[in-house]
Amino acid sequence: MTTVPKAAITLAKQCEGFHRVKRNDPLRLAHPYICPAGFTTIGYGHLCHPNHPPITAAEAETYLAQDLQTALNATLKYCPILATEPENRLAAIVDFTFNLGAGRLKTSTLRRRINQRDWAAVAVELRKWIYGGGKKLPGLVLRREMEAGLLHTPHSPNT
Repeated sequence: MTTVPKAAITLAKQCEGFHRVKRNDPLRLAHPYICPAGFTTIGYGHLCHPNHPPITAAEAETYLAQDLQTALNATLKYCPILATEPENRLAAIVDFTFNLGAGRLKTSTLRRRINQRDWAAVAVELRKWIYGGGKKLPGLVLRREMEAGLLHTPHSPNT
């Protein structure tokens, strides 16, 4: 089993954050919230039912690890060439898949460009995925720029 690249974990945490923690909550529990695309999520962007009970930071970490492993498996299924590319290229696409889902990767021009190893075109395609709920979202613009930046960085600075 392939390990989730550290850069993907860092990027997911940086972009998702540990949302909906009540400031006066001594347990620092996260509560469900509606993401900009209209999905009910909890912790680090984990999809959940609207009446999901609050979770701890440790539970959020567990969900994130599971979600990133799922994204990694789907990424390698649809873009097997990433198994032989620099780790940060894999990390960028794992984050994309985590954020938008395997279905979006599977049917995208992005996938074709990845499998063609056309990294300049991959960066262009990534930058198109900046809308949530029909609106251009500054957070997605930043996230796609960060993913595109990883395409040309062989390894994360701390590896």
